[in-house]
Amino acid sequence: MPLPQASLKTIVARALREDLGRGDITSEACVDPERPGEASLRARERLVFCGSQLLIEVYRQIDPSLEISPRCRDGRMLQPGDTAAMVLGSALSILAGERVALNFIQRMSGIATLTRAYVDELPQKSATRIVDTRKTTPGLRLLERYAVRCGGGRNHREDLSAAVLIKDNHIVACGGIRQAVQRARAAAPHTSRISCEVDTLQQLDEALDAGADVVMLDNFDDLRLRDAVKRAAGRALIEVSGGVTLERVAAIARLGVDVISVGALTHSARAVDLGLDLVV
Repeated sequence: MPLPQASLKTIVARALREDLGRGDITSEACVDPERPGEASLRARERLVFCGSQLLIEVYRQIDPSLEISPRCRDGRMLQPGDTAAMVLGSALSILAGERVALNFIQRMSGIATLTRAYVDELPQKSATRIVDTRKTTPGLRLLERYAVRCGGGRNHREDLSAAVLIKDNHIVACGGIRQAVQRARAAAPHTSRISCEVDTLQQLDEALDAGADVVMLDNFDDLRLRDAVKRAAGRALIEVSGGVTLERVAAIARLGVDVISVGALTHSARAVDLGLDLVV
């Protein structure tokens, strides 16, 4: 699904105000205002491309007369040298938006690329989902979660109002897992599942006995995971979180878990290397 235009417009406008200030004094001093330009957005490494809407919106706000020609869809794997888009028009306008456009696209493509790496580690025909978390850059969750989807991953709850997820501090504040699950069950809409994070096998048993619909196994090693899956089989959906590296994904999925949530998809993805280079 495309990103909502109204939100996109606001995010881009804020970024341009931050970067442009009172103008691009270097380009305005050095470049003839009448000079036409053509720029190519190219991958400089193997990556999953993401962010075409951002490129278009950045340059729409800077100079609506610019021509933006995407050459690939978001979610496509690019090799070094592949062209993702072309920008044609005023050289001054192209230069003014270069950094903001690249900041968005390199970040989003980095998330999409890392997500694809995790998804590719799943065994063939596996029903396990790779999902993100709320560990996103403040103000940019919309973009980063979109990038996860472009990489083949799924999204966890959108915000605190989207789903009931009882975590360790809720358990402490409520006086125990049973009390927390019971209170959540009484207060939550009938359409909402009750998820509960557990740190030990004892807590897992408590959550299952209390009637949790989803149990989140936090930082379980493979041996405890195997035991937990057996105990929870048929009683609740099983989510694994914490300490999930690429090397562990296949083994975790083979145990039959439903969801693997990975905060690193958004909080630790590096910006991949794309360049916007003038060619004329």
